[in-house]
Amino acid sequence: MRAWQVRTPGPLDGGPLELVEKEIPTPGPGEVLVRVLTCGVCRTDLHVAEGDLPVHREHVTPGHEIVGQVVGAGPGAQRFVTGERVGVPWLRRTCGVCRACRTGRENLCTRSHYTGWDADGGYAEYTTVPEGYTYRLPARFDDATAAPLLCAGIIGYRALRRANVPPGGRLGLYGFGGSAHLAAQVALAQGIEVHVLTRGEQARRFALELGCASAGDARDMPPVPLDSAIIFAPAGDIVPYALAALGAGGTLACAGIHMSDIPALDYHDAVFHEKTLTSVESNTRSDGEEFLTLADRLGLHPTTHEYPLDEADRALRYLAHGDIEGAGVLRVAEAI
Repeated sequence: MRAWQVRTPGPLDGGPLELVEKEIPTPGPGEVLVRVLTCGVCRTDLHVAEGDLPVHREHVTPGHEIVGQVVGAGPGAQRFVTGERVGVPWLRRTCGVCRACRTGRENLCTRSHYTGWDADGGYAEYTTVPEGYTYRLPARFDDATAAPLLCAGIIGYRALRRANVPPGGRLGLYGFGGSAHLAAQVALAQGIEVHVLTRGEQARRFALELGCASAGDARDMPPVPLDSAIIFAPAGDIVPYALAALGAGGTLACAGIHMSDIPALDYHDAVFHEKTLTSVESNTRSDGEEFLTLADRLGLHPTTHEYPLDEADRALRYLAHGDIEGAGVLRVAEAI
């Protein structure tokens, strides 16, 4: 099968990815073999390719927003029938026995594994996944629009929860790519006033088209004090600006798996008045189930840009550019 792999992590200009031929993987116990139809292009894939994240698997195939069809099953796997469409997400496996897992916080499991980082992902024609960490997908979403829901959407949903937005409150979104444009739609549907702060002019126009109340540069102050904010951009230097934009009692959630260093903060100016700074780490399977149900009910409309599998490196360059509209998606195959 055709598959991309990270040859040597490094800047995209150096060509860290290569398209190779690999053997079709064999599903292990409790796993299913999935024929990949589409795979979303996520900023975490960029972090894996460029070496922002430590190597967990040599020559790994990135990709963890996978929509595909079940075409095989390992020993004991019986949840899905052959031909059924499924979604393969970032969270691949947890231990199930540690304190985090036993208290409903499996996203904090220290022995967790991730698709496209610990195991080969969806920048390929086939992949495997434990059936217990696989989602059934709402029929309203086609293969391309379903893909970004599986990480960008789920992480955006968890970030909204971590940001503690009050009913009818004011929310700031820093960065406006695949995850933020879905979080904005959920927030707007719930009657939240959304203000977008991002560096790209195209992204700002897109935010206003979706119904956001304002759109400015990431280092501008929003027109009103914010109750909550989420930083999707991997830029730690934005944190002081976002904290300054919060009103008393506000919460700032940092949604990325990687972020550059945060500058020194002045206690009184940045965090006094009971402001909260928190992070977002992965998600639970419950987060995913809840979000997919909500996305179906609200009729979310992910904006996507399709690329053939052969152009995965170009799709990552589009993402790295920053001034984007929606999410990139690799078209790998058509359903049969």
